[in-house]
Amino acid sequence: MAELKTNVMRILDAHKIKYKSYNYESSGAISGVEVAEALGENPEQVFKTLVTVSKSKKNYVFMIPVEKELDLKKAAAAVNEKNVEMLKSKELLPTTGYVHGGCSPIGMKKSFPVTIDSSAKNFSTIIYSGGKIGYQVETSVEDLGKIARIQLADITE
Repeated sequence: MAELKTNVMRILDAHKIKYKSYNYESSGAISGVEVAEALGENPEQVFKTLVTVSKSKKNYVFMIPVEKELDLKKAAAAVNEKNVEMLKSKELLPTTGYVHGGCSPIGMKKSFPVTIDSSAKNFSTIIYSGGKIGYQVETSVEDLGKIARIQLADITE
């Protein structure tokens, strides 16, 4: 049986970007740290994708290591906003097309600016959601930048 390709993987294929895919569906992993453990990977290299909204109703995507917390003040400063807050769970699917736990910076309904924690520079590749719960993909930050508008900034507590 062929492994399921998520929309994220199809987009990476379409851009001829090399990636490694992971499936942890059977592991029961829920939190990002559990996902890193299920994959046997360094939690500092496994990134979660968080979606925020500003007072001006603009959405911003932030990617941070799974064991870290997003610093909302630093995040807002990185995108030149006074403040940002986490998007409410019920607004995630209509806004991005993704469900909580399966949100990827690639393939959202609209293209939002993506800020990746500067710690990503410590790795040749980072691992992040494949766009479906149970799936992760690994690419270089440079390759992710070929698909998404990205910047690096210090955005964790």
